[in-house]
Amino acid sequence: MADATQAIGELKRLLVVEELDTDFYRGAFTPQMSGRVFGGQVIAQALASALGSVGPERVVHSLHAYFLRAGDNERPIIYRVIRDFDGNSFANRRVVALQDGKPILNLAASFHRQEPGLTHMARMPEVPDPEHATPMARVLIERGARIPAAMAGLLSAFDMRVGPPDTQGDGPRGMPNQHSWFRLAPSLGPDLARITLAYASDFALVTTALLPHGVQWFSPAIQGASLDHAVWFHEDPPLDEWLLYAMESPWSGQARGFSRGSVYDRSGRLIASMAQEGLMRHRPES
Repeated sequence: MADATQAIGELKRLLVVEELDTDFYRGAFTPQMSGRVFGGQVIAQALASALGSVGPERVVHSLHAYFLRAGDNERPIIYRVIRDFDGNSFANRRVVALQDGKPILNLAASFHRQEPGLTHMARMPEVPDPEHATPMARVLIERGARIPAAMAGLLSAFDMRVGPPDTQGDGPRGMPNQHSWFRLAPSLGPDLARITLAYASDFALVTTALLPHGVQWFSPAIQGASLDHAVWFHEDPPLDEWLLYAMESPWSGQARGFSRGSVYDRSGRLIASMAQEGLMRHRPES
């Protein structure tokens, strides 16, 4: 529990950006961790920067991001916000994440003044409940996945349980798919709820496209990287309750893989939808 409490504190530190000047922000960094910055961290910090210029009467309903360069964990990232539009109902922001003066990510986000409307939603898939799912740490050990220590530390902030994947798409939708349950206790509060979900939305999504091919994302046989990422927020995520992250991959090819995700609360309410494409360059070992 001490490790989880420490990880949650580190997560909150990473998700709160520092305002340097009007529309310029700096994200916290982790100098003790070498290597590339986790993509979900850059997306979440960029969204937090965009929120700094939008009033509380509007909430983010969608974001679209392109990863351009690998970020360096040992240095801070500077975020520049461009205020493209402020209307009566909607506002739009662009954010450029910078290291060494070069963009590492471009993000566009849209904010909507909440209002009632016609409602329908996709049905939650029938999967084992979290009490019958396997803790993520055990699954990683059983699969022999080589998860970098920095990533393992970030994952420990969440209680994550993993269900059995359908690697060949034998289910009714005919697509390879996987799912996990996750929650964050204690919650970081409503102000960080959508930012935190943006952070977590990068967990395992693109790896769904590798399921039919029997290769691990962190394997030496795969040169992998996220290329773009989109999130649509439908409801405020209750992160201190169990949420189901259902992922499926309708296509891979040309050294890329495409995946879609849906997040539901335990009652079956659709909380958010995601899509991601990633580089999956196959370099089998000789």
